[in-house]
Amino acid sequence: MASAGPRQEPSPARASAVARHGKLWLVPAILSALVAVGLTLLYMGGILNPNGNLRHLPIALVDTDHGPPLPGQQQTLGAQLSRSVVSATPVGTVQWRHLSQAQMQDQLASGKIYGALIVPADFTTTVAALTTSQATTRPALTVLTNPGLGSLGSSLASRITQSAAHQASLVIGRQLTAQASAQKADPTTRTFLGDPISVTTKVGHPIGRHSGLGLTSFYYTLLLVLTGFVGGNIINSGVDAGLGYSDNEIGPWHTRRPTVPINRTQTLLLKMIMSAGITVLTTSLLMIAAIAVLGMDASHLPLLWIFSYCASLAVGLGVQAINAAFGGIGQVVSTFVFIALALPSSGATIPLQAVPGFYRFLSLFEPMRQLSDGVRAILYFDARSDAGLARGWGMIAIGVALALFFGIAMTSYYDRKGLRRLVPGPATTVRQTP
Repeated sequence: MASAGPRQEPSPARASAVARHGKLWLVPAILSALVAVGLTLLYMGGILNPNGNLRHLPIALVDTDHGPPLPGQQQTLGAQLSRSVVSATPVGTVQWRHLSQAQMQDQLASGKIYGALIVPADFTTTVAALTTSQATTRPALTVLTNPGLGSLGSSLASRITQSAAHQASLVIGRQLTAQASAQKADPTTRTFLGDPISVTTKVGHPIGRHSGLGLTSFYYTLLLVLTGFVGGNIINSGVDAGLGYSDNEIGPWHTRRPTVPINRTQTLLLKMIMSAGITVLTTSLLMIAAIAVLGMDASHLPLLWIFSYCASLAVGLGVQAINAAFGGIGQVVSTFVFIALALPSSGATIPLQAVPGFYRFLSLFEPMRQLSDGVRAILYFDARSDAGLARGWGMIAIGVALALFFGIAMTSYYDRKGLRRLVPGPATTVRQTP
């Protein structure tokens, strides 16, 4: 009996030859193009025109002027200035809140307003004295900022408030100039009276020096999301390789482990349990690196840790559920859910009042806005529940519940329909149908 000849190995393919197959290019090119266009529209669309998109930015207007009104006037100059400030602001851009001093301090401390304009108690008296020889001081208004809401939001409110105060000063100046002209005042005096009010800017609610001008809450939240997102995908790949449902390749090293018979639901539960355990480590190391090593200003450390852990875990569980439901494209889907749509709608760098309405809609449910509000409340606003912490906890609970429900519901459906996970093997095309 003739012996069989040596087995002929197929010659290795060359990249140039394989690259000529159009179908190989089709899916990666379409998906890459959609991702590029989608990310560009999402990110750039939210930042290009904050002034034009500005809607109802909350700023306090505090009138403590006690008068008495000037002769022939029904109201104090403080009341007149308040009306001038509101009328000098484009309609719909600012939500002027007429508050008392105590209410203003409370809303600054809870992050509900981006700044404040304060009219002093002796405003009318000081302005009236300018046309007499008894003038000793120049009338002054105080602008307060709230850097805990982010440097851009605070500076935007400060610029708007200062501009409105200047316009109001010109209105009052015209009255004083007319009065000075009737009294035949010299030109220097009339010029001074044309814009008589000075504006002083102060920090209304201070934050720590190592707070990144109010940006540490955003970047810390971003770290929590990325830790949960990247960690979830690492766990997903590692478990699949460990159970023998995918090959493990590191450089030239390739391993394939024996397949463990396990259904989709049990695999998802395993990944979620591992996410819960590993997130303890990653959250602890994240806080140590940010606070102990880099010196980030932070208080309420036990609360910050438990909130950070729950926030990162919620993201990790969401990633596991999406990967279990969508398979190979799960990472792309979770990227848009937790990163692409979340960043521009977080309101942490640009106020939500200064972005298009689409992003304000996304902010109602996108996780990063909710987590950022909670972190900001802990870091800058004394962990007040009304500063965003209560909303953050509520949305974490909803996110965990949705991840568990969606992931288990989808994998249970696949298991009931007999859609087993396939083991790596020879090249075949397999289509499973319910």
